[in-house]
Amino acid sequence: MSLSWQSAASPTREGGRPPRRMRNPLPRAVLFAFVPALTVFVAFWLIPFGWLVVLGTMPDSSSQQNAYWTVLANPRYLESLGITLLLSAAVSVAAVAVSAVVACFLARHAVPGKGLLLALLTFPLAFPGVVVGFLIIMLGGRQGLFSQLGAALTGDRWTFAYSLGGLFLGYLYFSIPRVVMTLVAACEKLDRSLEEAARSLGAGNWRIVRDVIVPGLAPALLSSCAICFATSMGAFGTAFTLGTELTVLPLTIYGEFTNYANFATAAALSVIMGLVTWGALLLARRFSGTTVGSTL
Repeated sequence: MSLSWQSAASPTREGGRPPRRMRNPLPRAVLFAFVPALTVFVAFWLIPFGWLVVLGTMPDSSSQQNAYWTVLANPRYLESLGITLLLSAAVSVAAVAVSAVVACFLARHAVPGKGLLLALLTFPLAFPGVVVGFLIIMLGGRQGLFSQLGAALTGDRWTFAYSLGGLFLGYLYFSIPRVVMTLVAACEKLDRSLEEAARSLGAGNWRIVRDVIVPGLAPALLSSCAICFATSMGAFGTAFTLGTELTVLPLTIYGEFTNYANFATAAALSVIMGLVTWGALLLARRFSGTTVGSTL
């Protein structure tokens, strides 16, 4: 009698282990699903990036020194890195500032044709970098709209497409759509009762923006800024279309391995750019408390 009671009340083996037929099959299923992802990660990221790191330790073709040391000691490479960092930071701040205003307006007002307007705002995402560069040339190139307008009004052609200003506009053009959609969703989730409470306590519009809206949007703002920064750091098509004389890091890397066959220095520059971008994403994730890119 006691044996039958024990077998009915305790469906486990000796030692507390469940019988084989009752074990959870989830770990094996997760393992089978994880193997393809791990294979792709190793084959298409870990191995190529690891080879870049190793290749960067080899001698530079011109100085015959370690390529990392060459990059850090050569003012030309440092200037390219500095310009790229400043340009990417400026694009990120400008894109987030413009997109935040647009997103808050669209999220808080019943705009006629709101869905169509959002679709038009995200339309630049369909363009590759080469097309974006071509659009900037059509606007501010030697035969562009502003050039012809300036020639007609003042006799001087207004051109900006082939400078860092033109590159800034090109990067801003494809960065704003990415940020707008993220911030619209974030603005719609803000608790309006906090704004009403602040307004009832006598807070003005700017005080509400500073103390309520901006802190509420801070995770989305930081995440969007980090994504814009990373995209601008590695953007190549737009810069290449606007001119190979621009001293931004992607063009410098391209010139090193195509014009000079300097693979070691190109690898070192690539690793440094990757580490800087990765560090920016980690900082944004840490300060925002969210997974960067999870809302994009």
